[in-house]
Amino acid sequence: MTGIRAWLWSYVRPWWRLLLLAMLLMSVEGSMLGLLSWSIGPMFDRIFIGGQRGAIPWVAGGICGLFVIRAAAGFGQRVLMAVVGQRVSAAMQADMVRHLVGLDSSFFAETPPGTLIERVRGDTLAAANLPSQVLAALGRDGVALVSLFAVALSIDWVWTLIAVAAAPVLILPAAGLQRRVGAASRAARATAARLSTRLDEVFHGANAIKLSGTEAREAQRYGDELTGFVQSQVRSEAGQAGIPALMDLIAGVGFFGVLSYGGMQIIDGTKTVGQFMAFFTAMALVFEPLRRLGNVSGQWVAARASLDRIRQIFALQPTILSPEQPRALTVPPDRADITLEDVTFSYGETQVLRGLSFTARAGETTALVGPSGAGKSTVFSLLARLADPDSGRIELGGVPVDEMALPELRSLFSVVAQDAALFDETLRDNILMGAEVTPEDLEAATRAAHVADFVKDLPMGLDSAAGPRGSALSGGQRQRVAIARALLRDRPILLLDEATSALDAASEAAVQDALDRLSQGRTTLVIAHRLSTIRAADRIVVMDHGRVVDQGRHDELLARDGLYAALYKMQFADS
Repeated sequence: MTGIRAWLWSYVRPWWRLLLLAMLLMSVEGSMLGLLSWSIGPMFDRIFIGGQRGAIPWVAGGICGLFVIRAAAGFGQRVLMAVVGQRVSAAMQADMVRHLVGLDSSFFAETPPGTLIERVRGDTLAAANLPSQVLAALGRDGVALVSLFAVALSIDWVWTLIAVAAAPVLILPAAGLQRRVGAASRAARATAARLSTRLDEVFHGANAIKLSGTEAREAQRYGDELTGFVQSQVRSEAGQAGIPALMDLIAGVGFFGVLSYGGMQIIDGTKTVGQFMAFFTAMALVFEPLRRLGNVSGQWVAARASLDRIRQIFALQPTILSPEQPRALTVPPDRADITLEDVTFSYGETQVLRGLSFTARAGETTALVGPSGAGKSTVFSLLARLADPDSGRIELGGVPVDEMALPELRSLFSVVAQDAALFDETLRDNILMGAEVTPEDLEAATRAAHVADFVKDLPMGLDSAAGPRGSALSGGQRQRVAIARALLRDRPILLLDEATSALDAASEAAVQDALDRLSQGRTTLVIAHRLSTIRAADRIVVMDHGRVVDQGRHDELLARDGLYAALYKMQFADS
């Protein structure tokens, strides 16, 4: 636990001045309860029983002043704690996102987005609220308890002892409730992650759900998950509520004892009504901060589930890293050869590449073709070190890719994929991706990529929204935006992954023209199922079961009547 507390304090520490001020205000707020209970004695003895009219303004004004001070201090400390809590949560979320985006691509392939969203948002919010809850209990409620017990002891220490005599009975039940809260909270956080994942899948697959007529099924599946979450959350809340409930039982027993013993003293005249009412008020008020203090342990146990989940994320480390002493280099287009030599790679137990070797010459277009599962897309992942091969050698411009710094390596590529990655931002933002270019360069890129052909019909032009994942655009329009992005990126190596496979004839013609312009003067590596689009490639590498089975130009491969010819004839027959 010490490690978790120290880690959490590292986020809270920058705001220690605000916390100190908040603690001072909490102390003022808590001390007002003691003064309020003490003022009950003069109110009864001097005014209600003694009949001193002159005491009314002083007692009433004093009580009113206490409430005013309490209100101001309470408002101030709550605002300050809200500021600290939000700042802590923001810092934690920013660090988590920064850490997550640096993890290996395999992590994202294995972890649902909804789970990560719940870790970043739900768990951090639960964890960030904990310091304010703990400090409020220790500051405000701790001072309140001290001041209230001081008043009670000053009136009669025997009464005070009777009131709290049954408190030790709380220890064992409270420990049991804490264990229950911990288990229920962990289950609730895990279920919350599944709920977020389910929502992510439902919203992104809304059209598929509609077309398959499974709306009721998906709603039922979410409802079933939600039922489990509600049950876990209720168990957690019930456990946290149990500790204050136990304190109320102890309070009832204590008041019974005090009234039985003290009532006889008042009747005998050894104690005044004002003293009893001041004591009664102090002890009545003492149990509210005591309940909150008791609840802190439950809140800590509940939040610990979120803290553990956050720490698990930070404990993960990427395995694909830049070398300690990367080679500084530049790869101009005329030297951007791509060489794979005896490369093997596996996804788990499934071997994908089996001794793959080929060379894509600088400034030429090399196409990778073959049946599904041949390992074509895996080549792209290995080139950019989104994954590392099990064995073999991959070089760019004669330099092994694992000897380059990752940012420098990935800066060599422009990528246009079949599923263009667009964001819910403007077209301008999606094209620029943070790059700073002149308006003339942006206009030239949109013209060359045929983005200008459809942007002129949009009401806000390039400032029109692309929609979630580019949903406001057609497939061909999304591809053209991705090509404009690649044009502005202007890198020596161009990777094209099924860039036109999902387009109609008209869109394919426009996109293909833009791709032809983009590939000029660059080392271009193309994955294509439509063999008609790569007939003009300088070299075609035919892959099957993770190996190169043939390579050459289009006419040469057809003449050899091998796998390429079979694939070509199959597509020609289908057309």
